[in-house]
Amino acid sequence: MTTTGRRASRDAQAPGLARLAALIADETRAACLLALLDGRAWTAGELARHAGVAASTVSEHLGKLVAGGLLTEERQGRHRYVRLADARVAQLVEDLAAQVAPGTAEPPRTLAKAGAGAAMARGRTCYDHLAGRLGIAVTDALTERRLLRQDTGFALTDAGLDWFAAAGIGLARTGRRPLARGCLDWTERRPHLAGVAGAALCRHALDAGWCVRIGSERAVKVTDLGERMLSQLLGIAPTALR
Repeated sequence: MTTTGRRASRDAQAPGLARLAALIADETRAACLLALLDGRAWTAGELARHAGVAASTVSEHLGKLVAGGLLTEERQGRHRYVRLADARVAQLVEDLAAQVAPGTAEPPRTLAKAGAGAAMARGRTCYDHLAGRLGIAVTDALTERRLLRQDTGFALTDAGLDWFAAAGIGLARTGRRPLARGCLDWTERRPHLAGVAGAALCRHALDAGWCVRIGSERAVKVTDLGERMLSQLLGIAPTALR
């Protein structure tokens, strides 16, 4: 391809990139996208309360996000629910959030906000996998035990595949989603485990009662059972999870 041809190809992508950037570059829409990183479906009313705006205002923003392909919507009776379109959108939002320099975010104005922020940093879901100090602790433990490799990109070793099977955590390797992928953690500034393996581990942790969701944010807390199981299976000290 000639230089002119390559330039034309790049230029053809510019309008789409500009539209995507403009779609995200609104504080209310950004707040909605960050809230939806919990992987669940939210109503417009729930997102309006979260973002601190009127329901009519958030409905307009959600319409733009749906039209732009970042959200999908479902209707059940009188209720309209929205969720992130897929894992690629979640990765985009999390990666962008990770680029916000430490100290530039607005400090919490209340003790409740500060407490919620601390809980999110301790442990949370990032779309469908574990993040925060909890996600990093699990990722580090898998790596130290040579169950996960990070030297050439994230990849489960044969021993890692055996570990997931022995722990009763199924890995449904279908579709184009990678088995293991690194996702930059916006509070820890290091990658945690995502992909099929990350999603399966998070789902198992919630279903088995190792972790429970707390508050209205994405925060999760490791239970006493979770501390015992993560210590037994990965050698993670309970103090590292608190």
